[in-house]
Formats: sequence, structure tokens, C-alpha cells
Amino acid sequence: MFRSIFTNSFGILFSRILGFLRDLLTASALGASVYSDIFFIAFKLPNLFRRIFAEGAFTQVFIPAYAHSKHKSVFSASIFLIFLSIILIITLLVNILPSLATQTIAIGFDDETIRLASPFVAINFWYLPLIFIMTFLSTMLQYKKHFATTAFSTALLNISLILALLLSQDKSQLEIVYYLSFGVVIGGVLQLIVHLIAIHKLGLFKPLYGGFKYIKTKSIHIKEESKKFKKQFFPAMWGNSTPQVSAFLDTILASFLATGSISYLYYANRIFQLPLALFAIATSIALFPSVARYIKNKQNNEAKAYMKKAFWFLTFLLTASTIGGIILSHEIVWLLFERGSFTAEDTTNSSTVLQMYMIGLLPLGLQKLFLLWLYANERQLHAAKIATFSLLFYVIFALTLIAPMGAAGLALAGTISGFAGFTLTVKAFGIKDFLEMLGLKNIIYLIVGSTALSLLLLAFKSFISVL
Repeated sequence: MFRSIFTNSFGILFSRILGFLRDLLTASALGASVYSDIFFIAFKLPNLFRRIFAEGAFTQVFIPAYAHSKHKSVFSASIFLIFLSIILIITLLVNILPSLATQTIAIGFDDETIRLASPFVAINFWYLPLIFIMTFLSTMLQYKKHFATTAFSTALLNISLILALLLSQDKSQLEIVYYLSFGVVIGGVLQLIVHLIAIHKLGLFKPLYGGFKYIKTKSIHIKEESKKFKKQFFPAMWGNSTPQVSAFLDTILASFLATGSISYLYYANRIFQLPLALFAIATSIALFPSVARYIKNKQNNEAKAYMKKAFWFLTFLLTASTIGGIILSHEIVWLLFERGSFTAEDTTNSSTVLQMYMIGLLPLGLQKLFLLWLYANERQLHAAKIATFSLLFYVIFALTLIAPMGAAGLALAGTISGFAGFTLTVKAFGIKDFLEMLGLKNIIYLIVGSTALSLLLLAFKSFISVL
């Protein structure tokens, strides 16, 4: 288990380090301006779907369904063709009507800003079909317990964007956004290529080819399996995407706030996503194939023992990350972003938003772990109901807090939604089973360690403020 988690975590860490370098260059070149808002808006929708597919619904429904399928090759080919066709149609519609798509994402933008942003939305959207194909291939690799390619592949997107920023150093801010947008598409192509290479090396091309070859003649054999998959996918997509939908709504609501608000949310969320991806997402990706197999073989006790180890592993790491992120929020944002067009005021605003996000790191991270249990047991509809209640909490608190707190209020609303979602997910998992995971010894270790770390970081913060 821990070897797979380490592989995922190391790959994600490498990608996120490059991502922070990318954000550092972006902040220096664009600051928190209308042009940075435009790029983040343009990349928002395909990135939203990337997270839903790559880190959520598709993977968590496909792997159990693939494991149970008696005609794996034909089943996988059928699902691939259906989803790719839908995504290509959506992508073409966005490119035909980019202004309408832009208005949907950022309804608070004025007509001139929408006109500026529309071509970038169209360009960035081509990342979506590329990333879906990559996600489909990555699920095949995950089933074979090969995680490294997917974990490290995001680095290629960041490298592409870094090169785009370096090549556009002497350009206007509008031209820089063009370079970044094409960099996104090129990064998607590179990610797809490395997955194709991995599929070839593991000898998976032959069964995939066989599935496409016999799909017409043998599709009757997978009719019920495909029907069940489609029935489960949409509840799973909704159930697993609440944080992404909340972040998407953040962008819509922030478009009504002062210029730069979308950028504050973006930069703060990028920092917040590092421990979430490094620990929670990496762990859930690594655990899911094994938990799904245990459930399939009716080995529930083994699955719960597996999850207990992951639970305490995540609890200690996410708690430490939360404490560090809250206490050192200003210093982290200052170190990463305050240069070039990114001002001291931008640092202050972004650090406040970061603190609101970090409060919800632990519940959001642990919720991903317990959602595994629901998906492995094919309880996608239950997860969808939890997501609906969580999103309702977000909308209520976002509309309540946006006026007095601005962008920070939107981040805090997401955190409150995370606590609600975690509580409901634990209830669905089973309160008794959850309490059995807890132990007085581990709780004492957690309290003592958290207190010591808080005092140490506060002393460090006071020390560097004197310098």
C-alpha cells in the first residue's frame, strides 16, 4: 500500500513543484489582473472536468465495473467510444459558441472582458478530450497497479506552460495568455503520448485493439454491464465532484467582486491543493483498486483494516499541513508569488483566502478516503445525495459570506461544505466502524504533536518577522 502511495505522492510532488514554478512565473507576468483572471477562467472548465474524470467519477466507477466484467476488452472499448463522442461534441460546441461558454463560466464579466476571454476558452477546451483519453488509459494502468506514469504526467503540462511563459517574456499580457492557452493543449498531447507508451510497454494494446475489433459483434454481451455503468456514472460524477463544482461556483461569484478576486482564489487554492493532492488524492488513488478487489471478494474486514492504516496516515499528515498552512499563510504566499506584477496587497488578500481554505483540509481529505468505501460498494447514488447536501451548504454560506468577506468568504463557504460532506460520508460508512478506527493512543499522539508543531511554527513566525 505505502509503496503505491509513495509513488503517487512523489509524482504529484514533482508535478506540483513545477506547478508552483509555473504559478510563480504566471504571477510575475500577469499579477492579479484582468488578464490573469481571463486565463484562469479559460482553463477553469476543462480543468474542472479533468478533476472530475481523472481524480473522481470515471475512475471510481470504471475500475469496479471493469473488474466485474466478463468481457473486459469489449466493455472498455464501448465505454471509451461513448464518452469520447460526447466530449468531442461538447468541445466542438464550445468552439462554435465560445462567447456563450464564457458567459456561462463568468457571468459577472462585462461584454468587453467576455470578448477578450472567448477565444482562450475555445483553445483551452481542447485539453478536455485529450485528458479524457489519458484518463481512460490511466484506469487501465491503475488496474494493473501501475501508478507512476499518471502520477508524473502532470509535470508535462506544467513544463509546457513554463516554456510558454519563458518564450513569451517580451510579449504583451494578451499575447502571454495566448502562449499559455496553446501550452495547455500541447501539455495535454504530451500527457497522452506517455500514457500510450506505458500501455504499449505493459502489453495492453492487444486487448484494447481486440475490444474495438469485436465491439459490433460482441456488444450484446456487455449490454447489461454498460447499462449499469451509465446508471452509476452520473451519480458518481455528481457525488465526487462537489469540491470542484464549489470551486467552479467560486469563480462565477468572484467575477462579481473586484478585479483580482478570481486570481486570489486561484493562487490560494493552488497552495491548498498541494497537501490535498500529495496526501489525500495520492492515497485514495493507490488504495482504490485494492479496496475494490477486497469488496468484490467479500473481504470487508481486510478492506477496513487497509483503510484504517490510511486513515491515520492521512490524519497526521493533513493535520500538520493544516497547522502550517494557517500559521504561515502570509509567508507562504509572499515566498511563492510576491514579485513582478504581484503586489504586497495581493499577498495579503491571497493569504487570507488561503487560511479559509486550509481550515477544511482535514475533512475534505478524509472524505475522499471514506468515499472509496461507498464507490467500491457501488453506492454511487448515496454519494450523490451527500454531494447535493454539501453543495447546498456551500451555496447558502457563499451567498451569506460573499458580501462581508469577499473572496475569503467564498473559500470559507467551501470549507463549511467540506465539514458537512465529511460528516455525512462518515455516517454512510458507519459511525460504529468509524469509531473503531479511532484509538485513545493515536488521539493523544495527534493532540500532543499538533500542539508542539503549533508552538514551533509560531516561534518561527515571530523569529522571521524580526529579521
